[in-house]
This record gives sequence, C-alpha cells and structure tokens, in this order.
Amino acid sequence: MEFPLYWGLQKTGLPLIVVTCTDDTGTNRDLCLLIDTGSTNNILFSFVYEHFQKNFKSLDKQGSIMGFEGQQHETPQIEATFDFEGKNYTSIFSVLDVSDGMKHVQEESGVQIHGVLGIHFLVDYEWIVDFKELQLTISNKQ
Repeated sequence: MEFPLYWGLQKTGLPLIVVTCTDDTGTNRDLCLLIDTGSTNNILFSFVYEHFQKNFKSLDKQGSIMGFEGQQHETPQIEATFDFEGKNYTSIFSVLDVSDGMKHVQEESGVQIHGVLGIHFLVDYEWIVDFKELQLTISNKQ
C-alpha cells in the first residue's frame, strides 16, 4: 500500500500520518504522528498518555532517550496499538513530555502532534519513506 505524505509536508513541513486509537469509552480518537527516520525510539507525548492511559499496556522497564533539546531523559515505556489505513500496529513507545518543543509547531501550523514513529517501527513493519515521491510504502507484514 502507498500513502501520500503531501498533507503533513504542506501543512507543517513534516511527514505526518493520522492513526486511530480507541479511548477508554470505546470512542475512536485520531492521533497525529510524526515519522522520524532519525529517531531510534517511538515516542508518545505525555499529554496523550495521560488522556489514553487505560488503553496502553504499561511495561515494567524504563527507557533512556535523547530529547529534542539534546538532553538525556529516563522515560516510562508502554505498549500501544493503533489503526492506520485499516491495519493494527503494536509497538513500544517511550512517554516523554515535550510540550514546550511541540507547542511551536502547533502555534505555527494549527496541527497538534501526538507522538513519533521512529526507525525501529519503520524497520519492524517494513515501512519505506520515499522523500522523492513524497509517499509512504507500507508492507503487508503485520
């Protein structure tokens, strides 16, 4: 399957996708995720985790990641499942508070980003980001 990245790139200059996560009331909620080929880890921003906490599986381990500002952070890790284009994907995410850093993107573009899909996710699910064609090619691997 191929998915165009035009919307996010035109709106924010960033490759964004919108996924669906079900909250604790059974309501589907859209989350906007940044595809970041330079990020080792998947990240879910803390304000999203607080809202959907009951829908994620907390893991008994801590992660250590480098934040956007260049500082090391110890982070709780969770397992999250979301739907993208009719398929469910499950992966481990670090929970990180980046409200100050992402606030600028939201103020300038009107788009609120909820998390990051990093390289481990892209490799695990065999997603290919084609910046020449501005599209995401998704393997049938589940």
